[in-house]
Amino acid sequence: MWRGAVCSFVAYTKSVRPSLLRARDELPSALQTSVDAFERHLMLERDLSAHTVRAYVGDVISLLAHLPTAELTGLDLAAMRAWLGSMLTEGASRATLARRAAAARAFSAWAARRGLLAVDPGPRLGAPRHRRVLPSVLRPDQAAAALSAAQTGAENGEPVALRDRAVLELLYATGVRVSELCGLDIDDVDYSRRVVRVLGKGQRERTVPFGIPAERAVRHWQDDGRPHLVGNRSGPALFLGARGGRLDPRTVRRAVHDAVDAVPGAADMGPHGLRHSAATHLLEGGADLRSVQELLGHATLATTQLYTHVTVERLKAIHDRTHPRSR
Repeated sequence: MWRGAVCSFVAYTKSVRPSLLRARDELPSALQTSVDAFERHLMLERDLSAHTVRAYVGDVISLLAHLPTAELTGLDLAAMRAWLGSMLTEGASRATLARRAAAARAFSAWAARRGLLAVDPGPRLGAPRHRRVLPSVLRPDQAAAALSAAQTGAENGEPVALRDRAVLELLYATGVRVSELCGLDIDDVDYSRRVVRVLGKGQRERTVPFGIPAERAVRHWQDDGRPHLVGNRSGPALFLGARGGRLDPRTVRRAVHDAVDAVPGAADMGPHGLRHSAATHLLEGGADLRSVQELLGHATLATTQLYTHVTVERLKAIHDRTHPRSR
C-alpha cells in the first residue's frame, strides 16, 4: 500500500497545474513550506486521490494568500471567515464554499496537530450546506440505445471503435469510475468468473462482476483491436489511446458523450452518468443497498443512498404520468 501511495504521489506531482505552482511560489517561503508538508500528508498519509489533493492544496494556497500576515500564526477564525466571505461576494456557489471550508478545516486541524497553530479554529468555521443535486440518469431503454450505437460503430472492426464499445459496455456493466477503468490492466479481467479487479479510492481494491455483453465487447477489443494500437508505452494497460499509451479519461468522456448524444431525449452526460445509471437500474431491479455500495466502492452507505432518491423520483414521475388518480 505504501508503494502504491508513493507511485500515486509521483504521478500527482507530474499533473499539478502550472497556475497552482505559480500561486504557491507567490506565498512567503514559510507558508510554502507548510503547504508542501500538508500536500505530502494528504497524498502519502491520508492517501487521497490526486484530484482531491489538487483541490485541497489550491484552496489552502488561496486561504494563505488571504492572510493579513506572512506567518501561519495569522490563521484564525476571523481570517478564515473573511476568506470565505470574499468568495461569497465574488459569487461562489454553495458547493464551492462548502468544499473550501472543508479544505480549510482539514488544513487547520493538521497544522494544530503539528504544533504550527496553538489553537485549531476550524471546528468553529461554518459554511453553507451543499445541496446534493440528484444526478441525471438514463432510462434502461436509453442506456440500451447508447450501447447499441457504440456497437454499430464497432461493426467495421476499427480498433478505436472496438475500444469505445468495450469501454461503454464495461462502464455500464460495472459502474466503475472513469479513473478506475483507465487504470485497469489486462490481468485485472477474469473472463472465467466474469469479474474485474478494481483499485479504487484510498487504494481500496474490490472485485466487480460484469455480464456477457461486456465480456464479448472486451474480448473483441483485446483480441482484435488492442494489438493494432499496442506500442512501447502500452505496458499491461487494458485500454489504450490512439498513440499506444494508457487510455486517458478525457477520451473516455468524449466516447460516452458521443454515444449518449445519439439517443433522442437522453440527458447529456459523461462516464459518471453511466455510473449513476447503473446504480439506479440495479436498485430498480431489486438489488439491496449494501450490495450496490460494495459494487460502486463507496466508503459509506450514505453516498449510495443518494440513488434511492433517484429511484423514488422516477417512481413518482411514473405514478404522475400513469395513475388515474395521481392529480
